Amino acid sequence: MSDKKVFNNLAVKDLQKSIAFFTKLGYTFNSQFTDETATCMIISENIYSMLLTHEKFQSFLPPGRAIGDTKQATEVLIALNQESRAEVDDVVNKAIAAGAKPFRDPADHGFMYERSFQDLDGHVWEHFWMDPTVLQPQA
Repeated sequence: MSDKKVFNNLAVKDLQKSIAFFTKLGYTFNSQFTDETATCMIISENIYSMLLTHEKFQSFLPPGRAIGDTKQATEVLIALNQESRAEVDDVVNKAIAAGAKPFRDPADHGFMYERSFQDLDGHVWEHFWMDPTVLQPQA
């Protein structure tokens, strides 16, 4: 199996504000895929978020298809694992300090801890830690 990469595309109202917000969370951007309409946010070696202006995002949709209103509905839950509970708290606290809104109350399941926030455009980001001993290879 080849080394797959994940690119999620998110519509943003103000690209520069989104870049500033995610920079405060520690993310960097690939300038090769950045212009006045889009940027490629590097989440990890294999995970990227394309932040696209509404006009750019609309160009990927079929005619008549609208961009979802994140004030009315949730279009996606982006879940990212962290190395520890402290890292979960750190990234979510940074997001809230940078202008994000908490999405749900924190959840502690013992083997898994999770917190979430809505970014400046209402996209939901869930950060979680899971005890690695729980993840056993499946036969």
